[in-house]
Amino acid sequence: MPEHSKVMGKDWAADRRKANVARLGAALAEALAGRDELTFEIGCGHGHWLAAYAAAHPAEYCVGIDLITHRVERSQRKQRLGQLANVAFFKAEATEFLDALAPGQKLAKVFILYPDPWPKKRHHKNRFINEANLARLAAHAPTGATLHFRTDDEAYHAWTREHLERHPQWRLVADAPWPFERTTFFEDMMKAKRDLTAVRR
Repeated sequence: MPEHSKVMGKDWAADRRKANVARLGAALAEALAGRDELTFEIGCGHGHWLAAYAAAHPAEYCVGIDLITHRVERSQRKQRLGQLANVAFFKAEATEFLDALAPGQKLAKVFILYPDPWPKKRHHKNRFINEANLARLAAHAPTGATLHFRTDDEAYHAWTREHLERHPQWRLVADAPWPFERTTFFEDMMKAKRDLTAVRR
């Protein structure tokens, strides 16, 4: 590919991302008006877990995001059928969502359940857990906020532990109990539960 085409491609991607963040920011400003503290799930799937969590924790306002349209639609259907006033679901890419959040909106709890482990080494750059994204989360997480990570993949579990151990804004908590169990169809297919909990310094 010619060099100018690569530059144009990068510029187009950057402009598209900027537009996505702007649109999402406007939507969130309206939908989350007055919601200063959030419980946040990245990759909510069909919303089974977060809808159950919201029902069990009515004092918390919960937000779930996913990239797949039909998953978000099914999640929103659960919210309506359950008449849950304390949960909302959005179609959004995680880094764009975090960049679109208003500065005053804080993430008290963050849940990442069974994210894509991107097992091939050349794809590790696609894993959500990395230094930049942990900093993105920390930018919206007050001191004492918690990050809960669960995977069935041993390699991604080790990767996440390593990144959290060396990140200056997060502190791993040994043997922390998982705050809420709700077995879902997806989780039933998993071979193992490997958990990590970290606290915002």
